[in-house]
Amino acid sequence: MSPELLAALSPVAQLFVKLCEIPSPSRDERAVAEVVRHELRALGAELTEDGAAEDIPAGCGNIVARFAATAGGGTPIALCAHLDTVPNNGPIEVKLADGFLTNHRPDILGGDNKSAVAAVIEAVRRIVAEGQPHAGIDVILTPCEEIGLQGAQRFDPTSTQATIAFVFDHTGPIGGIVSAAPSLRKIHATFVGRTAHAGIVPEQGRSAIEAAARAISRMPLGRIDPVTTANVGTVQGGTATNVVAERCTITAEARSLDEKVLAQQVMAMLDAMTWAATEAEVDLESRVVNEFTGYRLGDRDPQMRLARQALESCGYEPYLVETGGGSDTNAFLSNGLASLNLCNDMIDVHTPDERIAVESLDRTVDLALALVETARTFT
Repeated sequence: MSPELLAALSPVAQLFVKLCEIPSPSRDERAVAEVVRHELRALGAELTEDGAAEDIPAGCGNIVARFAATAGGGTPIALCAHLDTVPNNGPIEVKLADGFLTNHRPDILGGDNKSAVAAVIEAVRRIVAEGQPHAGIDVILTPCEEIGLQGAQRFDPTSTQATIAFVFDHTGPIGGIVSAAPSLRKIHATFVGRTAHAGIVPEQGRSAIEAAARAISRMPLGRIDPVTTANVGTVQGGTATNVVAERCTITAEARSLDEKVLAQQVMAMLDAMTWAATEAEVDLESRVVNEFTGYRLGDRDPQMRLARQALESCGYEPYLVETGGGSDTNAFLSNGLASLNLCNDMIDVHTPDERIAVESLDRTVDLALALVETARTFT
Protein backbone atom coordinates (compact mmCIF):
# COMPACT_ATOMS: atom_id res chain seq x y z
CA MET A 1 0.00 0.00 0.00
CA SER A 2 1.34 3.42 -0.91
CA PRO A 3 2.28 5.81 1.91
CA GLU A 4 -0.44 8.21 0.72
CA LEU A 5 -3.21 5.58 0.93
CA LEU A 6 -1.94 4.36 4.27
CA ALA A 7 -1.88 7.86 5.74
CA ALA A 8 -5.52 8.37 4.72
CA LEU A 9 -6.67 5.40 6.82
CA SER A 10 -7.87 5.65 10.41
CA PRO A 11 -5.23 4.95 13.10
CA VAL A 12 -6.51 1.45 13.82
CA ALA A 13 -6.48 0.57 10.13
CA GLN A 14 -2.92 1.86 9.79
CA LEU A 15 -1.78 -0.35 12.65
CA PHE A 16 -3.73 -3.27 11.21
CA VAL A 17 -1.94 -2.98 7.87
CA LYS A 18 1.42 -2.85 9.62
CA LEU A 19 0.67 -5.97 11.66
CA CYS A 20 -0.76 -7.97 8.75
CA GLU A 21 2.33 -7.38 6.64
CA ILE A 22 4.43 -9.12 9.32
CA PRO A 23 3.75 -12.85 8.76
CA SER A 24 3.17 -14.70 12.02
CA PRO A 25 2.07 -18.29 11.47
CA SER A 26 1.73 -20.34 14.64
CA ARG A 27 5.09 -20.84 16.40
CA ASP A 28 6.61 -17.91 14.45
CA GLU A 29 5.06 -14.92 16.25
CA ARG A 30 8.37 -13.39 17.37
CA ALA A 31 8.50 -10.45 14.91
CA VAL A 32 4.91 -9.31 15.37
CA ALA A 33 5.21 -9.76 19.14
CA GLU A 34 8.12 -7.33 19.20
CA VAL A 35 6.03 -4.71 17.38
CA VAL A 36 3.10 -4.99 19.78
CA ARG A 37 5.40 -4.91 22.79
CA HIS A 38 6.82 -1.62 21.47
CA GLU A 39 3.32 -0.21 20.90
CA LEU A 40 2.16 -1.14 24.40
CA ARG A 41 5.30 0.09 26.17
CA ALA A 42 4.84 3.43 24.42
CA LEU A 43 1.41 3.67 26.07
CA GLY A 44 2.94 3.18 29.52
CA ALA A 45 1.85 -0.42 30.03
CA GLU A 46 3.45 -2.69 32.61
CA LEU A 47 4.44 -5.65 30.44
CA THR A 48 4.86 -9.25 31.52
CA GLU A 49 5.34 -12.40 29.46
CA ASP A 50 5.09 -15.98 30.66
CA GLY A 51 7.19 -18.98 29.67
CA ALA A 52 4.72 -20.52 27.23
CA ALA A 53 7.12 -19.91 24.34
CA GLU A 54 9.54 -22.54 25.63
CA ASP A 55 6.84 -24.98 26.62
CA ILE A 56 4.88 -25.00 23.34
CA PRO A 57 7.35 -23.95 21.67
CA ALA A 58 6.28 -20.63 20.14
CA GLY A 59 7.63 -17.30 18.97
CA CYS A 60 6.50 -15.61 22.17
CA GLY A 61 4.74 -16.34 25.43
CA ASN A 62 1.43 -14.95 26.61
CA ILE A 63 1.90 -11.18 26.77
CA VAL A 64 0.01 -9.16 29.38
CA ALA A 65 0.01 -5.37 29.24
CA ARG A 66 -1.37 -3.94 32.48
CA PHE A 67 -2.95 -0.52 32.86
CA ALA A 68 -3.74 0.17 36.50
CA ALA A 69 -7.19 1.44 37.43
CA THR A 70 -7.73 5.19 37.33
CA ALA A 71 -11.18 5.05 38.95
CA GLY A 72 -12.53 3.36 42.07
CA GLY A 73 -14.93 0.43 41.97
CA GLY A 74 -16.13 -1.32 38.88
CA THR A 75 -14.71 -4.49 37.30
CA PRO A 76 -11.22 -4.78 35.81
CA ILE A 77 -11.36 -6.43 32.39
CA ALA A 78 -9.00 -7.84 29.79
CA LEU A 79 -9.16 -7.18 26.05
CA CYS A 80 -7.76 -10.22 24.26
CA ALA A 81 -6.52 -11.39 20.88
CA HIS A 82 -4.09 -13.94 19.46
CA LEU A 83 -0.93 -13.06 17.54
CA ASP A 84 -0.60 -16.12 15.31
CA THR A 85 -2.28 -16.87 12.00
CA VAL A 86 -2.79 -19.95 9.90
CA PRO A 87 0.13 -20.58 7.49
CA ASN A 88 0.73 -18.15 4.64
CA ASN A 89 2.58 -18.84 1.40
CA GLY A 90 4.58 -15.66 0.93
CA PRO A 91 4.68 -11.90 1.56
CA ILE A 92 1.42 -10.22 2.52
CA GLU A 93 0.63 -6.98 0.70
CA VAL A 94 -2.47 -5.30 2.09
CA LYS A 95 -4.64 -3.36 -0.34
CA LEU A 96 -7.81 -1.30 0.03
CA ALA A 97 -10.69 -2.28 -2.24
CA ASP A 98 -14.17 -0.82 -1.90
CA GLY A 99 -13.66 -0.04 1.76
CA PHE A 100 -12.24 -3.47 2.59
CA LEU A 101 -8.67 -4.37 3.50
CA THR A 102 -7.49 -7.59 1.88
CA ASN A 103 -4.35 -9.23 0.55
CA HIS A 104 -3.16 -8.16 -2.89
CA ARG A 105 -1.76 -11.66 -3.31
CA PRO A 106 -3.83 -14.90 -3.45
CA ASP A 107 -3.22 -15.76 0.18
CA ILE A 108 -4.56 -15.10 3.66
CA LEU A 109 -4.67 -11.57 5.05
CA GLY A 110 -4.04 -12.41 8.71
CA GLY A 111 -7.02 -10.41 9.90
CA ASP A 112 -7.75 -13.40 12.11
CA ASN A 113 -6.76 -12.16 14.59
CA LYS A 114 -4.72 -9.03 13.87
CA SER A 115 -7.92 -7.07 13.40
CA ALA A 116 -8.49 -7.60 17.13
CA VAL A 117 -4.85 -6.94 18.05
CA ALA A 118 -4.98 -3.58 16.30
CA ALA A 119 -8.39 -2.69 17.75
CA VAL A 120 -7.56 -3.36 21.39
CA ILE A 121 -4.24 -1.48 21.15
CA GLU A 122 -5.93 1.50 19.51
CA ALA A 123 -8.71 1.47 22.12
CA VAL A 124 -6.17 1.61 24.95
CA ARG A 125 -4.21 4.31 23.12
CA ARG A 126 -7.31 6.50 23.05
CA ILE A 127 -8.09 5.83 26.71
CA VAL A 128 -4.57 6.81 27.72
CA ALA A 129 -4.42 9.85 25.43
CA GLU A 130 -7.79 11.17 26.60
CA GLY A 131 -7.31 10.30 30.25
CA GLN A 132 -10.51 8.29 30.38
CA PRO A 133 -11.19 6.77 33.83
CA HIS A 134 -11.37 2.98 34.01
CA ALA A 135 -11.48 0.16 36.54
CA GLY A 136 -8.30 -1.50 35.26
CA ILE A 137 -7.45 -2.86 31.82
CA ASP A 138 -5.20 -5.69 30.73
CA VAL A 139 -4.38 -6.45 27.12
CA ILE A 140 -3.75 -10.20 26.76
CA LEU A 141 -2.10 -11.41 23.55
CA THR A 142 -1.57 -15.13 23.05
CA PRO A 143 0.49 -17.32 20.71
CA CYS A 144 -0.47 -20.53 18.90
CA GLU A 145 -4.25 -20.14 19.09
CA GLU A 146 -4.67 -21.60 15.62
CA ILE A 147 -3.08 -24.93 16.61
CA GLY A 148 -5.20 -25.80 19.61
CA LEU A 149 -5.34 -22.67 21.78
CA GLN A 150 -1.92 -23.64 23.08
CA GLY A 151 -0.95 -20.24 24.43
CA ALA A 152 -4.24 -19.59 26.22
CA GLN A 153 -4.28 -23.11 27.64
CA ARG A 154 -1.05 -22.26 29.46
CA PHE A 155 -2.23 -18.86 30.63
CA ASP A 156 -2.32 -18.40 34.41
CA PRO A 157 -5.40 -16.35 35.38
CA THR A 158 -3.60 -15.07 38.49
CA SER A 159 -1.23 -13.16 36.18
CA THR A 160 -4.00 -10.74 35.22
CA GLN A 161 -5.83 -8.15 37.31
CA ALA A 162 -8.92 -8.76 35.17
CA THR A 163 -11.86 -10.77 36.40
CA ILE A 164 -13.48 -10.89 32.94
CA ALA A 165 -11.71 -11.36 29.61
CA PHE A 166 -13.22 -10.33 26.28
CA VAL A 167 -11.93 -12.05 23.15
CA PHE A 168 -12.62 -10.58 19.68
CA ASP A 169 -12.30 -13.61 17.44
CA HIS A 170 -15.37 -14.59 15.47
CA THR A 171 -16.80 -13.85 12.07
CA GLY A 172 -20.17 -12.18 11.84
CA PRO A 173 -21.41 -8.62 12.28
CA ILE A 174 -20.53 -6.74 15.43
CA GLY A 175 -23.22 -7.37 18.01
CA GLY A 176 -22.73 -11.11 18.00
CA ILE A 177 -22.00 -12.87 21.29
CA VAL A 178 -20.66 -16.41 21.11
CA SER A 179 -22.77 -18.09 23.76
CA ALA A 180 -21.70 -21.66 23.04
CA ALA A 181 -18.64 -23.32 21.52
CA PRO A 182 -17.75 -27.00 21.14
CA SER A 183 -15.36 -29.43 22.69
CA LEU A 184 -12.79 -30.83 20.27
CA ARG A 185 -11.15 -34.26 20.28
CA LYS A 186 -8.28 -35.08 17.93
CA ILE A 187 -7.47 -38.64 16.92
CA HIS A 188 -3.99 -39.72 15.85
CA ALA A 189 -3.91 -43.24 14.46
CA THR A 190 -1.18 -45.30 12.79
CA PHE A 191 -1.85 -48.55 10.96
CA VAL A 192 1.17 -50.89 10.95
CA GLY A 193 1.18 -53.63 8.36
CA ARG A 194 3.87 -55.71 6.65
CA THR A 195 6.00 -54.63 3.71
CA ALA A 196 6.44 -56.71 0.55
CA HIS A 197 7.29 -56.28 -3.13
CA ALA A 198 4.05 -55.13 -4.76
CA GLY A 199 4.85 -56.71 -8.13
CA ILE A 200 6.31 -60.04 -7.05
CA VAL A 201 4.81 -61.13 -3.71
CA PRO A 202 2.02 -58.68 -2.83
CA GLU A 203 0.13 -61.44 -1.01
CA GLN A 204 2.91 -61.52 1.58
CA GLY A 205 2.30 -57.89 2.49
CA ARG A 206 -0.31 -56.26 4.65
CA SER A 207 -1.13 -52.77 3.39
CA ALA A 208 -1.50 -50.12 6.06
CA ILE A 209 -2.87 -47.72 3.44
CA GLU A 210 -5.64 -50.17 2.54
CA ALA A 211 -6.51 -50.51 6.21
CA ALA A 212 -6.67 -46.73 6.64
CA ALA A 213 -8.89 -46.43 3.57
CA ARG A 214 -11.28 -49.04 4.92
CA ALA A 215 -11.42 -47.22 8.25
CA ILE A 216 -12.15 -43.86 6.69
CA SER A 217 -14.86 -45.30 4.44
CA ARG A 218 -16.62 -46.71 7.51
CA MET A 219 -16.44 -43.55 9.67
CA PRO A 220 -19.40 -41.18 10.05
CA LEU A 221 -17.94 -37.88 8.81
CA GLY A 222 -19.03 -34.37 7.96
CA ARG A 223 -22.12 -32.86 9.59
CA ILE A 224 -23.24 -35.53 12.04
CA ASP A 225 -26.06 -33.47 13.58
CA PRO A 226 -26.73 -29.73 14.05
CA VAL A 227 -24.07 -29.40 16.77
CA THR A 228 -21.59 -32.16 15.84
CA THR A 229 -19.01 -32.49 13.06
CA ALA A 230 -16.21 -34.91 12.21
CA ASN A 231 -13.38 -34.86 9.70
CA VAL A 232 -10.28 -36.74 8.57
CA GLY A 233 -7.65 -34.10 7.94
CA THR A 234 -4.47 -35.89 6.85
CA VAL A 235 -3.44 -39.29 5.51
CA GLN A 236 0.27 -40.11 5.23
CA GLY A 237 1.89 -43.40 4.39
CA GLY A 238 3.81 -45.57 2.01
CA THR A 239 7.23 -45.27 0.39
CA ALA A 240 6.88 -46.26 -3.28
CA THR A 241 4.35 -47.70 -5.72
CA ASN A 242 6.16 -51.04 -5.85
CA VAL A 243 6.18 -51.49 -2.08
CA VAL A 244 3.20 -52.64 -0.02
CA ALA A 245 2.84 -49.86 2.55
CA GLU A 246 3.94 -50.88 6.01
CA ARG A 247 2.70 -47.73 7.82
CA CYS A 248 -0.07 -45.19 7.33
CA THR A 249 -1.00 -42.44 9.75
CA ILE A 250 -4.23 -40.47 9.78
CA THR A 251 -5.29 -37.50 11.86
CA ALA A 252 -8.94 -36.78 12.46
CA GLU A 253 -11.15 -34.70 14.66
CA ALA A 254 -14.63 -34.61 16.14
CA ARG A 255 -16.28 -31.62 17.78
CA SER A 256 -19.65 -31.05 19.37
CA LEU A 257 -21.62 -28.84 21.72
CA ASP A 258 -22.96 -32.05 23.29
CA GLU A 259 -20.37 -33.99 25.32
CA LYS A 260 -22.34 -37.24 25.21
CA VAL A 261 -22.73 -37.10 21.44
CA LEU A 262 -19.04 -36.21 21.10
CA ALA A 263 -18.01 -39.27 23.09
CA GLN A 264 -20.23 -41.45 20.89
CA GLN A 265 -18.78 -39.94 17.73
CA VAL A 266 -15.19 -40.49 18.83
CA MET A 267 -16.00 -44.08 19.74
CA ALA A 268 -17.59 -44.65 16.33
CA MET A 269 -14.42 -43.41 14.61
CA LEU A 270 -12.20 -45.58 16.80
CA ASP A 271 -14.46 -48.58 16.20
CA ALA A 272 -14.12 -48.06 12.44
CA MET A 273 -10.34 -48.06 12.78
CA THR A 274 -10.33 -51.19 14.93
CA TRP A 275 -12.61 -53.03 12.50
CA ALA A 276 -10.46 -52.01 9.53
CA ALA A 277 -7.23 -53.07 11.24
CA THR A 278 -8.73 -56.46 12.02
CA GLU A 279 -10.05 -56.97 8.49
CA ALA A 280 -6.71 -55.98 6.92
CA GLU A 281 -4.69 -57.98 9.46
CA VAL A 282 -2.60 -55.00 10.57
CA ASP A 283 -1.85 -53.46 13.93
CA LEU A 284 -3.34 -50.18 15.13
CA GLU A 285 -1.80 -47.52 17.37
CA SER A 286 -4.20 -44.73 18.34
CA ARG A 287 -4.55 -41.92 20.83
CA VAL A 288 -7.22 -39.32 21.47
CA VAL A 289 -6.29 -35.79 22.55
CA ASN A 290 -8.70 -33.41 24.27
CA GLU A 291 -7.83 -30.29 22.26
CA PHE A 292 -10.19 -28.01 24.16
CA THR A 293 -13.38 -28.10 26.23
CA GLY A 294 -16.65 -26.56 25.14
CA TYR A 295 -18.91 -24.18 27.01
CA ARG A 296 -22.39 -22.71 27.09
CA LEU A 297 -23.05 -19.32 28.70
CA GLY A 298 -26.32 -17.78 29.82
CA ASP A 299 -27.72 -14.36 30.61
CA ARG A 300 -26.83 -14.71 34.30
CA ASP A 301 -23.10 -14.95 33.54
CA PRO A 302 -21.45 -11.61 34.32
CA GLN A 303 -19.51 -11.46 31.05
CA MET A 304 -22.77 -11.84 29.13
CA ARG A 305 -24.46 -9.06 31.11
CA LEU A 306 -21.52 -6.69 30.72
CA ALA A 307 -21.24 -7.35 26.98
CA ARG A 308 -24.95 -6.78 26.42
CA GLN A 309 -24.82 -3.45 28.21
CA ALA A 310 -21.78 -2.35 26.23
CA LEU A 311 -23.24 -3.38 22.88
CA GLU A 312 -26.53 -1.64 23.60
CA SER A 313 -24.68 1.53 24.61
CA CYS A 314 -23.11 1.49 21.12
CA GLY A 315 -26.47 1.08 19.44
CA TYR A 316 -26.19 -2.65 18.64
CA GLU A 317 -28.90 -5.23 19.19
CA PRO A 318 -26.99 -8.14 20.77
CA TYR A 319 -27.55 -11.54 19.20
CA LEU A 320 -26.32 -14.97 20.26
CA VAL A 321 -24.13 -17.28 18.21
CA GLU A 322 -23.55 -21.00 18.71
CA THR A 323 -20.36 -21.85 16.87
CA GLY A 324 -18.54 -24.94 15.70
CA GLY A 325 -15.16 -23.27 16.22
CA GLY A 326 -13.05 -22.82 19.31
CA SER A 327 -11.28 -19.70 20.58
CA ASP A 328 -9.11 -18.61 23.48
CA THR A 329 -12.37 -18.22 25.40
CA ASN A 330 -12.58 -22.03 25.64
CA ALA A 331 -9.18 -22.15 27.30
CA PHE A 332 -9.70 -19.13 29.56
CA LEU A 333 -12.95 -20.58 30.87
CA SER A 334 -11.36 -23.97 31.48
CA ASN A 335 -8.61 -22.24 33.47
CA GLY A 336 -11.12 -20.38 35.63
CA LEU A 337 -11.13 -16.94 34.00
CA ALA A 338 -14.60 -15.65 33.05
CA SER A 339 -14.42 -14.94 29.33
CA LEU A 340 -16.56 -14.17 26.31
CA ASN A 341 -15.92 -14.23 22.57
CA LEU A 342 -17.40 -11.40 20.51
CA CYS A 343 -17.92 -11.10 16.76
CA ASN A 344 -15.68 -8.55 15.07
CA ASP A 345 -16.88 -8.77 11.46
CA MET A 346 -13.98 -10.66 9.90
CA ILE A 347 -14.95 -12.19 6.54
CA ASP A 348 -13.74 -15.42 4.87
CA VAL A 349 -10.94 -16.01 7.37
CA HIS A 350 -8.27 -18.63 6.57
CA THR A 351 -8.84 -18.14 2.81
CA PRO A 352 -7.39 -15.98 -0.01
CA ASP A 353 -10.67 -14.02 0.07
CA GLU A 354 -10.12 -12.94 3.69
CA ARG A 355 -11.03 -9.28 4.26
CA ILE A 356 -12.35 -6.80 6.77
CA ALA A 357 -13.91 -3.39 6.32
CA VAL A 358 -12.08 -0.36 7.66
CA GLU A 359 -15.40 0.61 9.20
CA SER A 360 -15.49 -2.71 11.08
CA LEU A 361 -12.07 -2.03 12.59
CA ASP A 362 -13.25 1.38 13.78
CA ARG A 363 -16.41 -0.14 15.21
CA THR A 364 -14.43 -2.80 17.06
CA VAL A 365 -12.43 -0.01 18.70
CA ASP A 366 -15.70 1.63 19.71
CA LEU A 367 -16.93 -1.64 21.19
CA ALA A 368 -13.71 -2.13 23.17
CA LEU A 369 -14.08 1.41 24.53
CA ALA A 370 -17.70 0.70 25.46
CA LEU A 371 -16.68 -2.46 27.32
CA VAL A 372 -14.12 -0.49 29.31
CA GLU A 373 -16.62 2.26 30.10
CA THR A 374 -19.34 -0.22 31.08
CA ALA A 375 -16.88 -2.12 33.28
CA ARG A 376 -16.02 1.10 35.14
CA THR A 377 -19.30 0.91 37.05
CA PHE A 378 -20.18 -2.77 36.54
CA THR A 379 -20.48 -5.04 39.57
